[in-house]
Amino acid sequence: MKIAIIGQQDFGKAALEAFLARGDEVAGVFCQPDKEGAKPDALREAAAQRNVPVFQFKGLRSAPAQDALRALNVDLGVMAYVLQFAPQEFVNIPRHGTIQYHPSLLPLHRGPSSINWPISLGAKETGLTIFRPTDGLDEGPVILQKSCAIGPDETLGEVYFNKLFPMGVAALLEAADLVVAGKHTETVQDESKATYEGWFQEEESRINWANHVDVVYNLIRACNPAPGAWTMLGGVKTWIYDCRKITMGKFTGAHKPGDIHAVSDTSLTIKAQGGMIEVLKLRAEGGKKMNAGEWARANRITPA
Repeated sequence: MKIAIIGQQDFGKAALEAFLARGDEVAGVFCQPDKEGAKPDALREAAAQRNVPVFQFKGLRSAPAQDALRALNVDLGVMAYVLQFAPQEFVNIPRHGTIQYHPSLLPLHRGPSSINWPISLGAKETGLTIFRPTDGLDEGPVILQKSCAIGPDETLGEVYFNKLFPMGVAALLEAADLVVAGKHTETVQDESKATYEGWFQEEESRINWANHVDVVYNLIRACNPAPGAWTMLGGVKTWIYDCRKITMGKFTGAHKPGDIHAVSDTSLTIKAQGGMIEVLKLRAEGGKKMNAGEWARANRITPA
């Protein structure tokens, strides 16, 4: 089939490579304009290396963007990690329309941080959806879905790179075949079950040690490797990454959430409600990720 890919970064690159590897024609790639000082976009670079035409418009609403897609005369548009708004006038141009990847089981977790939220909320399952993009955010009819478990200790990075990323690329290929062959179904999303969450940013990623240890642990997992769950340690803003949860029924002595329980050669243990978090890797403001115990000793962090 002949397709156009709309996307960016490593997921867009992987989709490009997967379609080319099986012999499909990628007539063009649409990605955002380069930002000054930013890392080069992986999809743009991969397309250029393979002599695939690259189009970089500030917006996909514009007549030039739509004219460029129309001139490619493709069978299908494939949206692979898209942050630009793509109006119906754009996505309906390909002969069989456009399909889009979203890393959640829609209508759950519509929005830009759809992998972080289920982990933070303690969900045991998530997945991906291939759907028809509409002018509503992640609201279009579903073509196919794939689910996967969220392990009790899995981080955002593990769920995405080990599961949702490779599953998503394979699902785009599968959905593309179904749509072009006319063998797909489109299921309208149940709005009564829809949830929407915004970006998982600094406010959402701050640790409240007064929360139950499970809530704290889930938050840290949901922010690892980005944006990183953070707290203040020794008066310094500090992001926490790799850690272990310690659950305990009863504690002897005082147990004030947020207090330092212990410092070892490799870790720093902090109290929460119903347990403790043993921090293995952290990054203090202005520094690099490092061994938590080493950092604590160097900054004279001691048990309360």
